[in-house]
Amino acid sequence: MDRYNFKSIEEKWQKFWEENKTFKAEIDKTKKKFYCLEMFPYPSGKIHMGHVRNYTIGDVLARFKSLQGYNVLHPMGWDSFGMPAENAARQNNLDPKSWTEKNISTMKSQLKRLGLSIDWDREISTCSSDYYKHQQKFFLELYDKGLVYRKEQYVNWDPIDQTVLANEQVIDGKGWRSGAKIERKKLNQWFFNITKFSNELMNNLENLDEWPNKVKVMQKNWIGKSFGSEVKFKIENSKSINEIKCYTTRPDTLFGMSFLALSVDHPISKHYENDPDFIKFKKECSKTGTTEESIANAEKIGFKTDLLAINPINNKIKVPVFFANFVLMDYGLGAVFGCPAHDQRDLDFARKYNLDVIPVVTPDIKNNNFIIKDKAYTGPGFIFNSSFLNGLKVPDESIKKTIEYLEKKNLGEKKINFRLKDWGISRQRYWGCPIPIIYDENNEPHKIPDNMLPVELPKNRKIRTYR
Repeated sequence: MDRYNFKSIEEKWQKFWEENKTFKAEIDKTKKKFYCLEMFPYPSGKIHMGHVRNYTIGDVLARFKSLQGYNVLHPMGWDSFGMPAENAARQNNLDPKSWTEKNISTMKSQLKRLGLSIDWDREISTCSSDYYKHQQKFFLELYDKGLVYRKEQYVNWDPIDQTVLANEQVIDGKGWRSGAKIERKKLNQWFFNITKFSNELMNNLENLDEWPNKVKVMQKNWIGKSFGSEVKFKIENSKSINEIKCYTTRPDTLFGMSFLALSVDHPISKHYENDPDFIKFKKECSKTGTTEESIANAEKIGFKTDLLAINPINNKIKVPVFFANFVLMDYGLGAVFGCPAHDQRDLDFARKYNLDVIPVVTPDIKNNNFIIKDKAYTGPGFIFNSSFLNGLKVPDESIKKTIEYLEKKNLGEKKINFRLKDWGISRQRYWGCPIPIIYDENNEPHKIPDNMLPVELPKNRKIRTYR
């Protein structure tokens, strides 16, 4: 041929493939199986070149495997729940289902014109009740096994989109879609208990021989296994509060302690719930999101109590107890001791409230006059200003020796902690998979029976305002 007439040739063969179901996957036990699934597209309205690239790569792979004699299953689906559909429906005074199905129809016709080797008989859509009934069954199985539960928790709240955001959806303290400044809000949420498997997740990374090392390092940091100690602090100036426990990875810096900081939701906060200044402070804390980035970038603020915490390894050291906006209940025990000389966050806080800054780690064993100015020292070195710990190498010797001392004196014990948090799955929106739970008059949850699944969304709902 002098020239490839793509219009006539593509139409001819695409029609042939569709009429003869050329790419329909059938069971054939004489062949090896190959499953090719690209990421489901979100039905936003029209495909773009990113879609073309993604599905062309998958199509080449599926066709190659077919030529090699594999029995290929190459399906397609639509990731069709989510906020864009709800927002678009609100703007156009439609129900999200109509908007979504119209977009699916358009994008499907566009994808078909690419001539992809897709088995369209296997098409699914996540907003279809035929699909999400299986999600609901899976949810109830996890519920029966104690792997899904409900509790009150602080979340990242987008005041414009009126929904909870995952940490990864908060960029520079703002909602990734709306650009609104994220707030800290306490809501009753459903969670998957993934922290139960923290240790297994960490250990089994070593079995992933073909994973790039940098990806495994990212996963290890995400799981965040840390070794430290749970430390007991005796409390003065209170008849009802005898002790506060906190988790720390650096018990060897206790001699540099100058304050104890608590989450505003720490159990001790109940003693201050009628204090107007504390109520005002707690409201101010809500302006900071729950991500590490938000907390790190926010101004460090505290509410000083009348309590004094006694240093467990030197009872002559007594430090003030604060509530602080950078301490959350979902890590450790909702309490941390502050060593400003060796933690930048603690140093910023100490400078703000005129607290002592006592260096206890020096980079050079010969330099016992090491001082801290505007930057905390967080590197290795040697312990000084610390009585019986002086001269120990940081961190290898110092942490181990301190934990041994705390355990021997019944002042603390060795603990393992994880940065990983349970997965919050609740969203405060209409257009999503309904959770198959019903509540009684006491607000207690109960399972929807299997024979009543799926629990479907209300039909033909037009979105104007939904809270």
